[in-house]
Amino acid sequence: MKLIIQIPCFNEENTLAETFKDLPDSIDGIDEIEYLIINDGSTDDTVNVANKLGINHVVCFKQNKGLAAGFMAGIDACLRLGADIIVNTDADNQYYGEDIKEIVKPIIEGHYDIVIGSRPIDDTEHFSKNKKIFQHLGSWVVRKASNTDISDAPSGFRAYSRKAAMQLNVMNQYTYTLETIIQAGRNKIAITSTPIRTNPETRKSRLFKSTQTYVKRSAVTIIRSYMMYSPLRFFCLIGSIFFIVGLIVAIRFIHLYSLGYGRGHIQSLILSSILLLLGFQTFFMGLQADLTAANRKLLEDIQYRVRKMDYDSDKKDLNVEDKK
Repeated sequence: MKLIIQIPCFNEENTLAETFKDLPDSIDGIDEIEYLIINDGSTDDTVNVANKLGINHVVCFKQNKGLAAGFMAGIDACLRLGADIIVNTDADNQYYGEDIKEIVKPIIEGHYDIVIGSRPIDDTEHFSKNKKIFQHLGSWVVRKASNTDISDAPSGFRAYSRKAAMQLNVMNQYTYTLETIIQAGRNKIAITSTPIRTNPETRKSRLFKSTQTYVKRSAVTIIRSYMMYSPLRFFCLIGSIFFIVGLIVAIRFIHLYSLGYGRGHIQSLILSSILLLLGFQTFFMGLQADLTAANRKLLEDIQYRVRKMDYDSDKKDLNVEDKK
């Protein structure tokens, strides 16, 4: 069984060596371990540092494309290189490398296809109080949206089986962490989380400039992903709000009309009609979106089969520099 550990990098010349040194070189149940970095348009000496460290494979972007694009490029390269298990970790050495043994164990044993490393958020000293609150809140929302029990949804320390990696699709350009959990949960992919340790902070996160920006972007990602994978439920929920409010206004008008005060409340009748119409329209939008979602599931199945034939054929080197 072959494991490839991928590390997305953007100007990580100062932290890559420490991160790489912390990674395991042998794991029970794994026959071969290789390492791959995704150079996301770095302007420093990241690639030369990787070469000196003896990292096996390098995927290079000519300019910075963001975390989501880098993650998916790494997944594609790992699959083409024959990985049976893919582990993603950060280049800032945030995660404890030895815990890779823990997150791949459920996959080796055949119990799960995706394992998310769950950080000790409350005990992490460099997390502010607000960040801890938003981390817990965001993970709770993702659990509800994905119908999973993942305790640390934003964690980038995770392992994928080959089959699960072939089913991944990331639509947004911001981050892959939340969307892929919702996708896995709604597609009934076996996913779990396991406790991990973290190292002291080496630098500030580059993913977002402020907590407010992070919350806003994460909220958009969660809503969009939920709409994609549960459109009928989403639109029915919105439509029911319009319908119930419109019905209440209509009942109020009927009551006033029965008392002889209807003439002065015609605007209530108009408002009720608009709200009821919006409710019905939103419901039918949900039906149309559900049909689109059914077609998307068929396309995802076709995509998986095409990927399987492609990745399981002869090894291809597309933008991958083999350092072996």
